[in-house]
Amino acid sequence: MTSRLPDPHYQAVFYSGVPAKRFFAWLIDVVIITLITVMLGLVTLTLVFWIWPLVYLIVSFLYRSATIAGGSATIGMRIMNIQLRGSTGARLSGGEAIIHTLAYLTCAAFAIPQLISLVLIVIGDKHQGLHDLLIGSAMINRPR
Repeated sequence: MTSRLPDPHYQAVFYSGVPAKRFFAWLIDVVIITLITVMLGLVTLTLVFWIWPLVYLIVSFLYRSATIAGGSATIGMRIMNIQLRGSTGARLSGGEAIIHTLAYLTCAAFAIPQLISLVLIVIGDKHQGLHDLLIGSAMINRPR
């Protein structure tokens, strides 16, 4: 199957500045997920803080899957005006969002895949990380 994503050589505007925007979107999402887990900790009278890494992972999975399935972008991505697109060029479906999130969290859990992913995002034509390459998705500037 051939990709219907914008060609980075003929439609470079879709990929312009994407690595930096991805980084700032990631920072915004980390802050949001951290605030959610801290609020959960306060609501449960600090019980959640005893299993904070597990709760952070679950909240991160639910947040990323739900927001990507809902608009093909997390809140951080929306603020940075970027969007995930599947190999067909369409927004990600709910199933694709779950697979993308699982692949992202798996890469993020291990240093070497995360490092490879970061290098690919910076130097690749479409700025795709390992988790993007798995399902053929790419992050693009949101079309207007």
